[in-house]
Amino acid sequence: QVQVVESGGGLVQPGGSLRLSCTASGSNFSINAMGWYRQASGSTNDLIVAITKDGTTNYADSVKDRFTISMDSAKNTAYLQMNDLKIEDTAVYYCLINSDQGMSRGQGTQVTVSS
Repeated sequence: QVQVVESGGGLVQPGGSLRLSCTASGSNFSINAMGWYRQASGSTNDLIVAITKDGTTNYADSVKDRFTISMDSAKNTAYLQMNDLKIEDTAVYYCLINSDQGMSRGQGTQVTVSS
């Protein structure tokens, strides 16, 4: 089973930046893609960004041009650089991994954007 650990959330003012990390660990697995979805209070899950093992990325319109995902395959780690954060970006951010062992999700990290 693949374990997923996220880090990097916190409190930031509007216009600020945060960087999230997501690391996968386990035995004998191969990652196909990594991504993040977020869930704001009272809202449904919102898949915002993903990257495949060959580097292809996809962004939701709500974060395009502000968020950047990257992946270090050697470390089984993905990074989400979030710039120009807005109040509406406030949510719990979950890392999602698609591997040859199926789908795995982290415990989530809170991102709060507030003045």
